[in-house]
Amino acid sequence: MRRLILSSLICIFIAGAAQAREFRTLPASVYIDKMKGGWAGQMIGVSYGAPTEFKACGKTYDAPIPWTKDIVANSLHQDDVYVEMSFLEAIEKYGLDITYPQAGKAFGETKFRLWHANKEGRENVRKGIMPPDSGSPKYNSHYNDIDLQIEADMFGLINPGMTRSGINICDRFGRIMNSGDGLYGGLFMTAMYTEAFFEKAPRKLVEFGLKNIPARSVYAKTVSDVIRWHDENPGDWRATWQKLQDKWASNPSGRCSTDPKGFNIDASLNGAYIVVGLLYGNGDVMKTMEITCRCGQDSDCNPSSAAGILCTALGYSGIPEELKQGIPAIANEKFENVGYTFNSIQPVCVKSAEEEITRAGGSIKTVDGKKVFVIPVQ
Repeated sequence: MRRLILSSLICIFIAGAAQAREFRTLPASVYIDKMKGGWAGQMIGVSYGAPTEFKACGKTYDAPIPWTKDIVANSLHQDDVYVEMSFLEAIEKYGLDITYPQAGKAFGETKFRLWHANKEGRENVRKGIMPPDSGSPKYNSHYNDIDLQIEADMFGLINPGMTRSGINICDRFGRIMNSGDGLYGGLFMTAMYTEAFFEKAPRKLVEFGLKNIPARSVYAKTVSDVIRWHDENPGDWRATWQKLQDKWASNPSGRCSTDPKGFNIDASLNGAYIVVGLLYGNGDVMKTMEITCRCGQDSDCNPSSAAGILCTALGYSGIPEELKQGIPAIANEKFENVGYTFNSIQPVCVKSAEEEITRAGGSIKTVDGKKVFVIPVQ
């Protein structure tokens, strides 16, 4: 009798837990607009900052930064974009249950040029050192570098509102080349992208991302400082930049930052510059890109990430026309080293997102003749 009562109580608990599970709805058309905005934002941001990359190390970039509609074509040749697209190709080949060895194998077969943690990670897998070892401090001296941070966008774009799912797959690719703060940078970006499908306020997105990485990490402490310093000087991003320079540029988590010329490819400092742009940009795409870019260092990758997150929140329809007007002309041109175009990658993302949603316990429904994503809260 006791067993029967216990079994009944367990069943009631499970049923109650299932009924209590929370879901959020997102019209498929809104998902597509935001996902499209995320890709466009990356393309715009990296093209805007490309002429300034590493032109300001240990100082702000103060020269004019021009923008014309044809500049965005530069994005077709940027590793900030095509490397993450190779991850999507691997997912198409192996599926969303792709393993660490399969992710490593796919990355090892790529032919494009790489640098820093990416380069060492690929060299490792070609030698038979597979992830997570390939991105560990034991085998990769650049493990704290920016690489995953600039490539994690895609994991968020195929996981609308599903941070755990996004982080899970980000980890499987991210450990090819990174660990420690290098990994946390990717997880931080992924989390912000996932939430950008439901939240527009940059401050809330940053705070959300921060919840998804270890609070005791250098990365989290650096971002937390930016938030605090922004609150102290909400109208002066340069004051916050100087405090970052004084406290963290000389105390990096990665070895590259010790370069005597001030060169810094460390994930945490460059990630902080992304946050500076998001907080001080106040939701304005151009202002966000400009501030992020003027912070210096990897100043094409950083505005690409900042604009990508913000433009996901705004949607493609919300991006100022002056910034996106050059995209239609190149929308069917392939990005270097991969088989995708701006137009062709979108249905692949939709397919992956729908699969991720259903795998996570959500569903795809039709309401009043329109497709709606029913997304579980994670």
